[in-house]
Amino acid sequence: MATQFTGAGEHRRSVAGRLQRLQRAHRPSREQRHPAVALAIALPFAIALMLLFGGWEQMVTQTKAVADMIGR
Repeated sequence: MATQFTGAGEHRRSVAGRLQRLQRAHRPSREQRHPAVALAIALPFAIALMLLFGGWEQMVTQTKAVADMIGR
């Protein structure tokens, strides 16, 4: 039985190849950011969420519980 070739598969492969090359070209470098930069990004959000949802009281309560547990 003869195999029919429509050419659609070749087109799909070339489009997929071009997309992969574009994604690789626009991918950021693999360098890690400095921990201080990560802290500067995350800390304001953490503080806002803690204040917004009453996390300060919960943190104080848990700190007291841990201090009582270790005997201080």
